Amino acid sequence: MISVIVPTLNAEQGLAACLTALVPAAMDGLVREVIISDGGSSDQTLAIADDAGARIIRTERGRGQQLREGARKTKADWLMFIHADSILEEGWEREVYRHIRLIETSEQPDRAAAFRFALDDEGILAAYVSGAVALRCWALRLPYGDQGLLISRKLYDEIGGFKPIELMEDVDLVRRLGRKRLKILRARAVTSANRYRRDGYLKRMLRNSACLGLYYLRVPPHVLARLYG
Repeated sequence: MISVIVPTLNAEQGLAACLTALVPAAMDGLVREVIISDGGSSDQTLAIADDAGARIIRTERGRGQQLREGARKTKADWLMFIHADSILEEGWEREVYRHIRLIETSEQPDRAAAFRFALDDEGILAAYVSGAVALRCWALRLPYGDQGLLISRKLYDEIGGFKPIELMEDVDLVRRLGRKRLKILRARAVTSANRYRRDGYLKRMLRNSACLGLYYLRVPPHVLARLYG
């Protein structure tokens, strides 16, 4: 029913946990295939993916390009994109199945879905980031790629899919979807806080906000990618 696409680039640290969270859904038949779209990893990423039974494709580096190529290779009627450092919490598959079922039985119009955001860290700053993301999703319906994206093949093709850009490919696609065609699920995608711990929470939050603002000012994605780090 679902093809899962995971873009990777030297993602050995979090990939195994990301893929493990998909196992129950694969056993139930919800997940039909997992595609690792790799941009040139030099660590153990591909070995981990191979051991997990994922299908590996190699493409040019750049998350937009990797997601686009991964989607082109899929076979299922539904696509789910998830970052390698995000782990879907237990029970996510039940919500996804319910979302798909409602659409396929015409009880709801076709729309995409993203997961709620959480960081794998404790403390006030991590809670603040999670709260800020929740507010952004509520006010703007603007989830980022680390929250995952579930979308029917039909709707994905209708809006033109991911563009082959280096950064803000998630924001670009969500903007084309529009508020009415996007739902935030209750289940969470728990994302690695390594960048926040490495750079400092305040610096990383300011950098993320700056990238988003500059994107809306039409600064080219390849420039934003250098700023993002």
